Amino acid sequence: MFHYITDEEYLKKLKYTCSDIINQLVQYINNDSVLQVEAHLVGSGAKNLITQNANEPVDLDYNLYITEFHELRQNDGRGISTYIQDQFDYILNKNDWSDCHDSTSVFTTEKRQFNIGNKTPFSIDLAVVKKDSYGWHRLIHQKTGVVAFDQFYWNLVPDSRDLLDRASAIKKEHLWNDVIDSCLRVLHPRQLLRERRENLSHPKRQAAKRAGRPFRSELSGQTHRLQADGHLGLSHPGR
Repeated sequence: MFHYITDEEYLKKLKYTCSDIINQLVQYINNDSVLQVEAHLVGSGAKNLITQNANEPVDLDYNLYITEFHELRQNDGRGISTYIQDQFDYILNKNDWSDCHDSTSVFTTEKRQFNIGNKTPFSIDLAVVKKDSYGWHRLIHQKTGVVAFDQFYWNLVPDSRDLLDRASAIKKEHLWNDVIDSCLRVLHPRQLLRERRENLSHPKRQAAKRAGRPFRSELSGQTHRLQADGHLGLSHPGR
């Protein structure tokens, strides 16, 4: 069952450890004359919405944003990918991590775990991105089975041009908690469906239905009001 990780000490150590690795990579690349880069923690990790399925591993997602191209041209996808992977492996090995794995759209590290405290395994996913007037582009490695024939290209991320502005607008309207609830539903719809089915047959729900009063379940901290047709109507607390 998916849930948000609430162990603040673990989350603090997780972000510190992974961000330290990525910051070392940024400094190492920027001290060279090939590319100029920045790194950003993105996805659930950046929004404190890290989810976990039972006791399975978690990962933190980072974007390595190329701000300037020097010795490598931006249309040399193979050269860029090879260069960044080599630099990443150097930093990982320097910190006693194994080489990363090159997947289609990210470089993924081995799974690690802390010796003390929460021992949930974790890893880093690093995507290479650039930005232009059309929006954000991610470097894709399309594998063919024959390395010499592999293709590298920049893929435009849909609806990415004003993403940060839209996120800021949502926060200004105090709707960020709604986004948090929606993320869990969209990312893990099977769990939501299962929980709704459980709620429909919950003994307390049946008792509430007979008494004509609201039933509060564990589903996203929402109050389930029983409508005349027997379906669930959802309302957030305090509304």
